[in-house]
Amino acid sequence: MPLIPEEPQIHESAQGPRVTPASGRTAPTPRPVPGPRPAASRPGRPGPQRPAPPVQRAPRDVAPAQPSPSGPAAPAAPAATPQIQLIPASADGALDAADEAVDLLLDSGRAPGDVLVITTGALHPWAEHELSFGEASYWAQHDAGDDVFYTDAAVASRAASRPVVVVAVNGGPASAAASALPLAHARAGALLIVCGDPQQINAVLGAGV
Repeated sequence: MPLIPEEPQIHESAQGPRVTPASGRTAPTPRPVPGPRPAASRPGRPGPQRPAPPVQRAPRDVAPAQPSPSGPAAPAAPAATPQIQLIPASADGALDAADEAVDLLLDSGRAPGDVLVITTGALHPWAEHELSFGEASYWAQHDAGDDVFYTDAAVASRAASRPVVVVAVNGGPASAAASALPLAHARAGALLIVCGDPQQINAVLGAGV
C-alpha cells in the first residue's frame, strides 16, 4: 500500500500562536485593556470643575443711591459764610472808604460785576446819576451784571447776590444799618466789607448775623 506523504506538522511555540500579517499591513500594537480614564485626560471634555477666580472688572461710575422716601432726609449742605472785613470810618468818610475798597478789589483782579455797594445814608454819586435816566435803565444795568452796582439800603433787597458786597454806613437812620448789614451778609458770596463806626457795626452784626 503506497504511503501517503505526511502533511507538514505545525508546531506551536511555547509563547502561543504567531500570526503572520497580510502583506502591506502592520501588526496592531498591543493596547492595554480599556478602562475609565480621568476626566481631565479625555479629549474634548473639561477637567474637574473648580471655582472660577473672581473677575476683575473696570470700575464704573455709579450714581449714589437715592434716599428712600420713607427714610430720613439727608441734611442740607451748610451755606458758605462770607468773610467779613471791617474798615473803621466816620459817617462822613464811609463813602470814600467804600470807594477805596472797591478800587483795591478791582486792582487785585476782581471783575467789576462781582461787586455790589450799598449805602445807608446819601446815595452814591453813580447811583444818583444813573437814576436820573429812570429806574428802568438803572435796574437794567444791575441785571446786566457787568459793572459795579451801587444801591441804597432801602431798595437793596431787590439786588441780586454778588461775590463781594461793600456797605458804606454813611449816616441815615439806625434802622437803615440794622436792615442793610444782615441783608448784605446774605447777599455776599465770599466777602463782606463794611465801612463805618466799628461799635455800631459790631452791635448790628453781632445781633443780626
